[in-house]
Amino acid sequence: MKKSLSILLLVAFLIIGYAISSILGTDKTDENTERGRVLDIVESSEEGGVFGRGFQLLRVQLLTGELKGEEVFIDNQLSDNPAFSIKAKQGDLVVLYVDRRGDLTFHLSDFVRDRYVFYLFAGFILLLLLVGRGSGLKSFVTLSITAFIVIRFMVPQILDGRSPIAISTVSAAIITVTTFFIVSGINAKSVSAVIGTLIGVIAAGSLAYLTGFTANLTGMSSEEAIMLMHIPQRVDFDFRGLLFSGIIIGALGAVMDVAMSISSAMHEMKSLKPDIEQKRLIRSGMTIGRDVMGTMTNTLILAYAGSSLSLLILFMAYQTSIVRILNTDLIATEVIRALSGSIGIIVTIPATALIAGTLLKTGKSFRER
Repeated sequence: MKKSLSILLLVAFLIIGYAISSILGTDKTDENTERGRVLDIVESSEEGGVFGRGFQLLRVQLLTGELKGEEVFIDNQLSDNPAFSIKAKQGDLVVLYVDRRGDLTFHLSDFVRDRYVFYLFAGFILLLLLVGRGSGLKSFVTLSITAFIVIRFMVPQILDGRSPIAISTVSAAIITVTTFFIVSGINAKSVSAVIGTLIGVIAAGSLAYLTGFTANLTGMSSEEAIMLMHIPQRVDFDFRGLLFSGIIIGALGAVMDVAMSISSAMHEMKSLKPDIEQKRLIRSGMTIGRDVMGTMTNTLILAYAGSSLSLLILFMAYQTSIVRILNTDLIATEVIRALSGSIGIIVTIPATALIAGTLLKTGKSFRER
C-alpha cells in the first residue's frame, strides 16, 4: 500500500511539475523580462509626469539575467488609472521589461506575484495531504492530471485551430474517467458516476449551444476573446465554439460532484442492505440528488455572479433597465452559461440514479473497490 502511494505521489509531482514548467517555460528564456527589488525611491512626484499624474525615480537591483546583482535607475510614470499605475515602495519585488533596442533600458512592468501564488498552492497541497491522507493524495493526482490535460492537450489543440467543442468534450471525458477511476476504483459506483457526468455535461453544452445560437450570442463578449483576433498565430477561431466549450469545462466540476455524491451514497446503501429493491434504491438516489441540487445550482450561479460582480454594480449605479441588461451580449452569455450548467446538474441527478440503480443490481461484473 505504501509503495503504491509513493508511486502515485511521484507521478503527481512529475505531472504537476511538467504542467507548471510548461507555463513558466517561456519566462526562463524570455530575454525581455527580468526581476528586481526596489532599493530606494530616489525621487517622487504626485503631479506632473508624462501622463499627468506623477512619476517615481527608482533604484532597482536586478535579481535575474546577465546583469544580476547590478543596480539600475528606472523612471516609473504614474497614470491616472489605478488599474495600470504601478506605485512601487521600497523593498517591493518587481517584474521589469527589458528594452534591447538601442541602449539597454528597463521599465517597470508589474509586481512579482507568482511566488505568493505558489506559496498558497503549496499550502493547499499540504493541507490536502494532511487532512485527506490517502484520499487527499488521490485528489492531488487527479488535480495534476486535470491540469496536464487542460494545459498540454486542450488549449494547444484549440490554439491549432481544431474544434473547441470537440476538444473540450474529449477533455471532459478523459478528466471524468481518470478522476473517478483513480478516486474510487473501477466499479459500478465509478462507472455510473462517469456516465451520469457525461450525460449532464453534454446536456449543458448542447442546451447552451442551441440557446446561444438562437439568441445570436457572438462569443466575443469579453476582452480576452477580442484579443484572440490579434494573436501572432493568426488562428481563425470559432468564437461561439470557444464560448460553449468554456461552458462544458465550467460545468464539469459541479456535475462530477453531484454524480459521485449520488452514486457513492447509493453504493453505501447497497452495501449495507444488499437485498434492497432496485426501485427503492433509485428513489433514494433521487432524494439525495434533490437535496444536493438546491445547493449545487446555487453554487454554480453564485460563482458566475461573483465573477461579474463589478459589472452588476455598474449596472445598478447607472440604473440600467432590466431589458437592456438581459439583452446585452455579455450578460446574456453569463445567464445562459449559469442556467445551462444548472440544468446539466439537474439532468445528472435522474441519469445517475437510474444508471447506478441498474449497475449496482448487477454490479458483480465490476471489480469492487
